[in-house]
Amino acid sequence: MQTDSTGTTGEAKRDLRTMTRGELRDLMAELGQPAFRVKQVEEWVWDKNVSSFDQMTNLSKALRAQLAERVTLGGVEEVAKQVSTDGSRKYLLRFPDGVAVECVGMPTKNRLAVCASTQAGCAMGCAFCATGAAGITRSLSSAEIYEQVMHVRDDFATRVTSVVFMGQGEPFMNYDATLGALRRLNSPDGAGIGARHLTVSTCGVIPMIKRFANEPEQFTLAVSLHSAVQKTRDSLMPGVKKYSLLNLYDMMGEYVNKTGRRPTYEYALIQGVNDTDNELQYLCDFCRGTLAHVNIIQLNDVPGSKFKPSTPQRAQDFVQRLASVGVEATIRNSRGADIDAACGQLRQRYAK
Repeated sequence: MQTDSTGTTGEAKRDLRTMTRGELRDLMAELGQPAFRVKQVEEWVWDKNVSSFDQMTNLSKALRAQLAERVTLGGVEEVAKQVSTDGSRKYLLRFPDGVAVECVGMPTKNRLAVCASTQAGCAMGCAFCATGAAGITRSLSSAEIYEQVMHVRDDFATRVTSVVFMGQGEPFMNYDATLGALRRLNSPDGAGIGARHLTVSTCGVIPMIKRFANEPEQFTLAVSLHSAVQKTRDSLMPGVKKYSLLNLYDMMGEYVNKTGRRPTYEYALIQGVNDTDNELQYLCDFCRGTLAHVNIIQLNDVPGSKFKPSTPQRAQDFVQRLASVGVEATIRNSRGADIDAACGQLRQRYAK
């Protein structure tokens, strides 16, 4: 409930971006509008990403005023933007309730990839992650996840060709909103991005991987592995300690059998922790004979962190050794090294 300037109390306005098509249809009917207005409004919100009802120029002024009285448009405020020499742009975006999240735009030739957040902060507590160190504030709505992608699109003034949910938060601890955002990004009435170009990165929440395998769309799955040695992984990723590597291995086999899709294992090389010969052997054993692709990541060197990146040569060693046992592996091209590249760094800077 909220109180207006006259002192009367009324219902808080609903954010238009949180309304289903059915709810919007009901609202239009209540306002005496024809059914085609629903599609017009949705185009302004989800395709054109407008921030004001006044921008909805094919609606009458009277209808725009009625909408402004009944609902809000949500939206985000850009608190900060950092631009890398490689063209990447990192944003800190703030929602109307004051909660802020990070997202990144990464252009390559005629393509634009976006890395978006699914939660403000993260509860998983991964030892090497700047976001995990700050804990979680709240989960984001599907509209708030989607808005990050649209903000990047509008800033670059070009179409987004792929999205990874690899920013702040554990997507599978916010499953319904994550799936809703994926479907909106995939929809021709939304961003129209192909399902295989939409990737969810999880720490390995096994029950949700199982659920994800049963969704009809061909979304892509990436699993943050970071070690195939149980003791090492438990120390690096305490949030998924209850999900053993053996169970994860079995679940990923089930995922491949069910979907026929190739998952990715993400492996951030940490000097002296998970880049030893023993760790490499366990990784080869874990991946051998599976469909999985291994993405070797150069760890961001976060000031104050006890963890340091491995050398580029060590990353090459991992790729070559994995290839020798029939496992495809690549080294992820590090972007934004000259800005606050690690998840959570920019948010922490502005929280000080």
